[in-house]
Amino acid sequence: MPVDHYENFPVASILLPRRLREPIEAIYAFARSADDVADEGDAPAVARLARLNDYRIELAAIERGEPPVHPSLRALFERLGRNIRAFGLPMQPFRDLLDAFAQDVGKTRYADFGELADYCRRSANPVGRLLLHLYGAASPDNLRLSDSVCTSLQLINFWQDVAVDSAKGRIYLPSEDLLRFGVTEVQIAEERCDERWQALLRFELQRARAIMLDGAPLARRLPGRAGWELRLVVLGGLRILERIESAGYDVFRHRPTLGKTDWMRLALRALTYDPK
Repeated sequence: MPVDHYENFPVASILLPRRLREPIEAIYAFARSADDVADEGDAPAVARLARLNDYRIELAAIERGEPPVHPSLRALFERLGRNIRAFGLPMQPFRDLLDAFAQDVGKTRYADFGELADYCRRSANPVGRLLLHLYGAASPDNLRLSDSVCTSLQLINFWQDVAVDSAKGRIYLPSEDLLRFGVTEVQIAEERCDERWQALLRFELQRARAIMLDGAPLARRLPGRAGWELRLVVLGGLRILERIESAGYDVFRHRPTLGKTDWMRLALRALTYDPK
């Protein structure tokens, strides 16, 4: 499972029960489609926000038990609505995702980690929460652990893609952290990997790892294939952190990815991995 975009999350993996692959694919299709509206193309911000509002209208129609409103979105939301009803999924996570995508249209800087964590709460955590509902395991404590795993995955994606986001005019590194370590936006744009940058990214990776390890015990609580899937999710995220560290934190010239060798290694690790 590459840690990239919504591939941060399991998408109908062969490890998952067959009956859950369709609802997971429907959730993924919704999230990926809405994220693409917010993040891609040359449409002006007002047009992208209007299109995301169409998605909100469609969610409201699902909640009222009505058919899709917009013909161009009919297939996407008929499928989503069918699975929401079949599995009794809550609506708020879908709304949270849309709020995060809308925020991405206009917000390109984060003052502190609290702001960034709130973004992760809406951009990443809802997917994990929906999966727990599909697994029938959405207890308050499990939801908290899932939030930690998903927030960490989102942070790892940010640190993996600093250069990609910078080219789009976005910097997810909190401004207070940039100031603390003496790293400027100019330095990021110039892709200078000096001691200050290394210290900054080391700090961010340590925080992402701590958050991941906080949520990792969830993998022991989920039964069967879902638990094995989550083990690989956790181990995949931690492996990306290892790859960034082994590259001397130079994510500008060495964007870390997971290849076949990594997945063989992770599969072996999963057999003995014991998240406390």
